[in-house]
Amino acid sequence: MGDLGNSTVEFHPKKPGMDQGGHDGDFGVSVDELCSLMELRGAEALQKIQENYTNTETLCHRLKTSPADGLSDNPADLEKRRKVFGMNFIPPKQPKTFLELVWEALQDITLIILEIAAIISLGLSFYQPPGGDSEACVEVSEGAEDEGEADANWIEGAAILLSVICVVLVTAFNDWSKEKQFRGLQSRIEQEQRFAVVRNSTVIQIPVAEMVVGDIAQVKYGDLLPADGVLIQGNDLKIDESSLTGESDHVRKSIDKDPMLLSGTHVMEGSGKMLVTAVGVNSQTGIIFTLLGAGEMEEEKKDCKKEVNSNSSTQFPSVEAKEHNIINGKQDGTLENNQNKAKKQDEAVAMEMQPLKSAEGGEVEEKEKKKASVPKKEKSVLQGKLTKLAVQIGKAGLVMSAITVIILMLYFVIKTFIVHKQPWLTECTPIYVQYFVKFFIIGVTVLVVAVPEGLPLAVTISLAYSVKKMMKDNNLVRHLDACETMGNATAICSDKTGTLTTNRMTVVQIYIGDQLFRDIPTPDQINPRTLELISSAIAVNCAYTSKIMPADKEGGLPKQVGNKTECALLGLVLDLKQDYQAVREQIPEELLYKVYTFNSVRKSMSTVIQMPDGSFRLYSKGASEILLKKCSFILSRDGEARAFRARDKDEMVKKVIEPMACDGLRTICIAYRELPADPLPDWDNETDIVSNLTCITVVGIEDPVRPEVPDAIRKCQRAGITVRMVTGDNINTARAIAAKCGIIHPGDDFLCMEGKDFNRRIRNEKGEIEQERIDKIWPKLRVLARSSPTDKHTLVKGIIDSTVVEQRQVVAVTGDGTNDGPALKKADVGFAMGIAGTDVAKEASDIILTDDNFSSIVKAVMWGRNVYDSISKFLQFQLTVNVVAVIVAFTGACITQDSPLKAVQMLWVNLIMDTFASLALATEPPTEALLLRKPYGRNNPLISRTMMKNILGHAVYQLVIIFTLLFAGERIFDIDSGRDAPLHSPPSEHYTIIFNTFVLMQLFNEINARKIHGERNVFDGIFSNPIFCSIVLGTFAIQIVIVQFGGKPFSCSPLNVEQWLWCLFVGMGELLWGQLISSVPTHQLKCLKEAGHGPAPDEMLDEDLAEDEEEIDYAERELRRGQILWFRGLNRIQTQMEVVSTFKRSGSFQGAVRRRSSVLSQLHDVTNNSTPSHVVLSTANATGAPGNPGGESFP
Repeated sequence: MGDLGNSTVEFHPKKPGMDQGGHDGDFGVSVDELCSLMELRGAEALQKIQENYTNTETLCHRLKTSPADGLSDNPADLEKRRKVFGMNFIPPKQPKTFLELVWEALQDITLIILEIAAIISLGLSFYQPPGGDSEACVEVSEGAEDEGEADANWIEGAAILLSVICVVLVTAFNDWSKEKQFRGLQSRIEQEQRFAVVRNSTVIQIPVAEMVVGDIAQVKYGDLLPADGVLIQGNDLKIDESSLTGESDHVRKSIDKDPMLLSGTHVMEGSGKMLVTAVGVNSQTGIIFTLLGAGEMEEEKKDCKKEVNSNSSTQFPSVEAKEHNIINGKQDGTLENNQNKAKKQDEAVAMEMQPLKSAEGGEVEEKEKKKASVPKKEKSVLQGKLTKLAVQIGKAGLVMSAITVIILMLYFVIKTFIVHKQPWLTECTPIYVQYFVKFFIIGVTVLVVAVPEGLPLAVTISLAYSVKKMMKDNNLVRHLDACETMGNATAICSDKTGTLTTNRMTVVQIYIGDQLFRDIPTPDQINPRTLELISSAIAVNCAYTSKIMPADKEGGLPKQVGNKTECALLGLVLDLKQDYQAVREQIPEELLYKVYTFNSVRKSMSTVIQMPDGSFRLYSKGASEILLKKCSFILSRDGEARAFRARDKDEMVKKVIEPMACDGLRTICIAYRELPADPLPDWDNETDIVSNLTCITVVGIEDPVRPEVPDAIRKCQRAGITVRMVTGDNINTARAIAAKCGIIHPGDDFLCMEGKDFNRRIRNEKGEIEQERIDKIWPKLRVLARSSPTDKHTLVKGIIDSTVVEQRQVVAVTGDGTNDGPALKKADVGFAMGIAGTDVAKEASDIILTDDNFSSIVKAVMWGRNVYDSISKFLQFQLTVNVVAVIVAFTGACITQDSPLKAVQMLWVNLIMDTFASLALATEPPTEALLLRKPYGRNNPLISRTMMKNILGHAVYQLVIIFTLLFAGERIFDIDSGRDAPLHSPPSEHYTIIFNTFVLMQLFNEINARKIHGERNVFDGIFSNPIFCSIVLGTFAIQIVIVQFGGKPFSCSPLNVEQWLWCLFVGMGELLWGQLISSVPTHQLKCLKEAGHGPAPDEMLDEDLAEDEEEIDYAERELRRGQILWFRGLNRIQTQMEVVSTFKRSGSFQGAVRRRSSVLSQLHDVTNNSTPSHVVLSTANATGAPGNPGGESFP
């Protein structure tokens, strides 16, 4: 891929409207010509442009567009261009059809076993022994078989098949709706991306999909280029092409050296204009994606070969989104498409091309390859815990079902052949087999009920529901697991500008002509020459894309377009009654001689213009303390420059800059310098050029704190989340704003420091960063000012890797700039700004804040915690049913040779407790109360002791009731006993009452399950969840139908009113029993164990080193059907459980284990290959650990 730049690609999807010979439509250039032009770089490209078109203006002319005015906005012309050159859209891979999803759902192991058993049962039910006397084969204990019923033997098998079909359809439908939602989300993300183009000589923002060949696009810092193009005007433009070439160095683009701009690449610096030459499937990214099989099938039929100008020819196989393909030939990096279509195909796995094993670094490459196959972050905490829990439950279920089957078979064999001394008759074999199949079905049913396949479903439903609702709260979630991780967040590192503040900047103080004005002065208070200089300096040295437009509605504030700091300066020009637009018309952007664009290293921006006499003038603006160091002169009151000595600078900092900063103002210095025409200055020597400046003015810009932020930060702090501000601003400004927001409180023990100071304190003598040094700083650090994006990344990484607190910190980060990418990626949850954020930041983030507001992050925390609680509620309900159903089926089978709950009834119970309950409990809306508790933490068990108390408590109640009914029911209700019924006997009222009571107890217990922290009022807020109410009532209605009219298929016999009322009464007893259970204090039940901890340290190691890593990771990522996993993981889990219990037994190891797991949780992190080797084995000091505010203890 590294050679892609110089490769000749013999592949172009043919577009409609192309004439075989000559050019397309009436344009002077064809799609093929443009495509072959875009494959060249640097000098080759320039040469080709000169040979074919003499220059870019001719190319514009041939494409019927104007470099200055752009296209006319004529719909017919735009349509024609789309027809000839294609649309700017890469067709996504076809979604899975409903039938494919059904087929996938059928792959479930337990369902397959059930299907086979049902088919055997069905086949055998039609068999009659030759004598027609089946009783001769088996001693019939009591009750003879009904003649009419014997013909209905097939019903049970058919009913099981039918239930299986139901389960499959429900699963497939859920998957289908999940996929549909995800595609909707993806297209929403894509529609969000807009781009600035010139049409009819005005700059407008259009959705990326509407761009056409011939558009003149304005390219600026932070853009993700949506199409290929040729640069026609550029200022200091640098592009990151690593997504295409794998080269991480930024490529400098200029009209005379390398004017080729490619789609999917990122603008890291500078600005410019480009002529769009290729869009959609014809752009470089589009070609790659078509080759990857993301295009439509017709493209695949073509001979998609790419000849690479190296000795190997690379063939790109069509890559299924879930496969990891390695490509033969040179491969320098991963291919990622700008809109990350791959995420659309399969959330978990990005479409990637892995590096090859090379002779030199085979080992490393191999590891890299493994790492690359892991999704962006390590598996989410919740999924890890659920997988582990599911494996444990599945294991128990498997053992129970096996024992059930063995006991039933042994009992039958011993009773028939030993006790009754019956000979084995060949003609009776099918009858015996039929009995065995019946036992087998009972065993499988126990397994079906034991295995909580509703778990993954509950997670999916809960996450999908939350994501949908979070849209309304201005959170656009890009990665599903980010939503749940947010609930565990312990730290938020937030930007200041735009997130905590309104990002509507205005100049409120100005120091000019030796005088500090606390309000904006009138023009006559300022020297005319100074006034002219200030308006030119601001008009020319601000991006021409920044401007102030009239307000949308009467009496509103004028609209600020572009960079907000620049808009504040332009506003100052207008306040001084000057016209910046007139200056810009006089000096259009094309006439700017040289631009040093703003970046995080310079912290300033400078523009050079040529004066009429041939000399040059440089205008500069930037952070005041940085720019003042470069000033040697300052304009006095009469507009003349006087010397500006070090003493003057110190005085200015004390008297002007610090007071402004303490008021929470950003201080910007504006300066200029005259440069001679002869000798010509060395423009590349920036340090010399931007020095000896003359300071014109220093302004204080106010960016007021958003009114809702202080309250949101208070909520965070109450919820146990530490908010830190990381900003590029002056430390005094940052401190003032932090105090206004409530991040710091006077009298608290906190640190505010500058990036420079932070860097000095975290590095050792060799300049290497040391984790121990970071650990001394971060717990108290609240404000990091004048910080670079690298500092932000270092801080985030330091907090995540830290082991000074017992729980591993979960960090959320907000970012808007291109260079915030690494920090956003490193964080557990990255928030990008939807309005002010650059495309690059959005690409690296997990959640996009569509309103750029900090209080939306608090909403995300609330939803995240809600997801966690919803899963716990569902677990509490599900496990109660599991425990009871398994024990009933098992003991019933052992004592009465028949499960009191029949296979079909079990499947119905399975359906209500899995699918319906997961819908009902996973869609509970969040409440403010969620923010009143501390975060759960990564190692916290899913099932707390309170929940364990509820599960076991309710199980005891249900078991007592069911066993009472089973062994004494016939006497209580005065009905025939259903025990010891022969094969194919009619359904009994006795067993129907047991089944009905069981289901009704589950329904009432579902209401109990709504609360998991031991709250008494289980009805609290029940009407705010209509889904819950309708599911409970719906299930009840269906239950009535099943009992009264279910007949033979459901093994039910209709009940009378009195029996129904008793069933209901016993069911309602669940609610009263629930109150009784919550009265028992949990802390006194020392015997209760928690369950569902995060994966044990050893498991993480295992997982990382296991040979079948990809397979396992893939299955776990899917987490749709745990069973496959359960069978696969049994052996591994066995050993891990032993390890964990050993650790648990020795108390002093506890702290060490936790620390170690937090270190190991970093194993998946691609950037950090070394694990810190300073794991200290000592009893962890839980309370008052450093960085643990208020010394709260952790569970």
